[in-house]
Amino acid sequence: MRGRGTLRLIRSLLFLAVVGFQTPAHAQGPVVVNGVALDRQTLGALQSVYGPVQPGRYWYDPMSGLWGAERGPTSGQIAPGLRLGGPLRADASGRGTGVFINGRELHPVEIVRLQALVGPVMRGRYWMNAAGIGGYEGGPPQFNLPALAAQRSGGAGGDHAGATGPGYNRSGPGGHLMSDGNCSGYFDPKSGASVMTGNC
Repeated sequence: MRGRGTLRLIRSLLFLAVVGFQTPAHAQGPVVVNGVALDRQTLGALQSVYGPVQPGRYWYDPMSGLWGAERGPTSGQIAPGLRLGGPLRADASGRGTGVFINGRELHPVEIVRLQALVGPVMRGRYWMNAAGIGGYEGGPPQFNLPALAAQRSGGAGGDHAGATGPGYNRSGPGGHLMSDGNCSGYFDPKSGASVMTGNC
């Protein structure tokens, strides 16, 4: 009898462990992207690629792949073009800076980061892709952020291809730039934020 009781207890614990692993992700709180809670299947697919996602409210820019906490600045970059949540709102990061990228008004922290990277940032409406290339809304490409940042931190002047060529690794007052020719990245040691672009 004692052996059977122990066996039943072990089975019960194993059952609880399995049930615990099968608990839906929403049990600890939803993951909301652009105002819409992700369903279990979408969240599972996202976590299978990027690891655990903390419950909370986030914004995601499908054109650039940039994301952050709702009302906050950019926290990182994932693949562009994912179907996550609703449409990106203009006030996803708050209001007041007058600088819009892909329809989202940038957070003041992002303006400071950009100024440290590339110099003065003009108010206006811009588009930008996942490689950091962009321009005014509806217009042709006019800037290449990785190249501008490389120039600002002492890279090759005037030649954008040279400034972001294979194997550069530079540090400057705005942060740290690196590239292997296929994947480029920027790291801000003050905030811990990083952005990777290209075939990483």
